[in-house]
Parts: sequence; C-alpha cells; structure tokens
Amino acid sequence: MCLAIPGEIVEMEGEHATVDFGGTQSKVNIAFIPDLKAGDYVIVHVGYAIQKMTRDEAEESLRLINEVLEGA
Repeated sequence: MCLAIPGEIVEMEGEHATVDFGGTQSKVNIAFIPDLKAGDYVIVHVGYAIQKMTRDEAEESLRLINEVLEGA
C-alpha cells in the first residue's frame, strides 16, 4: 500500500518547492503540476507533488489519516 501525504507549499525554487507537512518541511519536485504558488496544497508521493488540492481537502485527508493511525 502507498500513502500520499498532503502538504502546504511554503517556498518555490524552479521545479522544486519546500512543502510543510504539519511542521516538518521537505523539498518536493513540483514539475508535474503547472501553476503552483506558495500557499497551495499538494498531495506528495515519493518526493513528487502529484495533485493540487484545496485547504479543506488537505485537512480532511489529514483527519482521516490520523483517524486510521489512532485506530491501529
């Protein structure tokens, strides 16, 4: 099973961005998604942004992930 995690773009440099995952920041390749900007939310899998999403969608995804982890 693969898990893609939503995060918020905080800074962009060419085809890479710094993405915040609830306080942990990581460099992510954003080459697959055009027209991103700081403040946008993306789904990240294996270091690549694979989908843009709204803040509400990101928060709901994180809520569901946390719910599953708490039940494990």
